Amino acid sequence: MANLTVTVDDDILRRARIRALELGTSVNAVLRDYLATYAGESPAAEAMRALTSVARKARSGSGKRGRAWTRDDAHER
Repeated sequence: MANLTVTVDDDILRRARIRALELGTSVNAVLRDYLATYAGESPAAEAMRALTSVARKARSGSGKRGRAWTRDDAHER
């Protein structure tokens, strides 16, 4: 794992440490989680990519001309 040096205003770092303590975590953990999310490695980001992939493969969109199905089609049993 790599190290990263970040320059932050002293007051911001102090407040971030206090908030992290209140949440039972550390500033390091908060930044690591944020960077993972920013880089697209969060579970939510992965779920969104999977959902988008399934939607593209399903080709269930209404297309350029609008929807091509009827109400009866939508409620077919």
